[in-house]
Amino acid sequence: MIGAAPPLPIIAAMNRTPHIMVVDDDEQICSLLSKFLVRYDYRVTTARDGRQMFRALEVSSIDLIILDLMLPGEDGFDLCRKIRATSAVPIIMLTAMREDTDRIIGLELGADDYLGKPFNTRELLARVKAVLRRSTARPRPAEENTSGTLEFDGWTIDLAKRELRNPAGALVQLTGGEFDLLSAFADHAGRVLTRDQLLDIARGRASEVFDRSIDVQVSRLRRKIETDPKEPTLIKTVRSGGYIFSATVNRL
Repeated sequence: MIGAAPPLPIIAAMNRTPHIMVVDDDEQICSLLSKFLVRYDYRVTTARDGRQMFRALEVSSIDLIILDLMLPGEDGFDLCRKIRATSAVPIIMLTAMREDTDRIIGLELGADDYLGKPFNTRELLARVKAVLRRSTARPRPAEENTSGTLEFDGWTIDLAKRELRNPAGALVQLTGGEFDLLSAFADHAGRVLTRDQLLDIARGRASEVFDRSIDVQVSRLRRKIETDPKEPTLIKTVRSGGYIFSATVNRL
């Protein structure tokens, strides 16, 4: 029988190497990924649940999180949502589920990539390298514009607090993906943006894989900000083009 591992085992390496956290309640997967990633000069911290994960985030600088969907207590969706409320650290989600809906939900909540179990470690390594390369090559919009307020048609977007308020001043709940998408629209008002461009601007991820999630997010965002989502006046569809945010946006 495999004994319980000590909490938050940290495999040390050079300080300049990327630091990856693996969050999975399966001890064998944590051990396998730790040994594999260390072979490629990554530092690795493992956590078995959300409590251990957040404790590690408080004391360590993490460059990427590999997050299992099925965890004891709060699942990967809940943890991804909480991470995105305060951090832009890249996230790759792992799951045994094969449903497109689960993959899309994870991406909407702010995950940067998604890999099903069982997986090939070489494929995971390639995805880790790609996500880290994108995150270091291009800062996220949330990091570029972390303060100030945008206003359109009486609506206000607080970039620092990541909040949206309607013309009556009431707070409108948005997922992390919805907020990033709305911010991308507001920053590029009056311009036609393709799905690839929106994904590139909003999350900086591999757009050719996840283009369907943009349509889902646009639909949900319309239900929250449009008077008639079936006849949208703010986020308009451009045939064979993408979408355009037609409102006039002012920075306050």
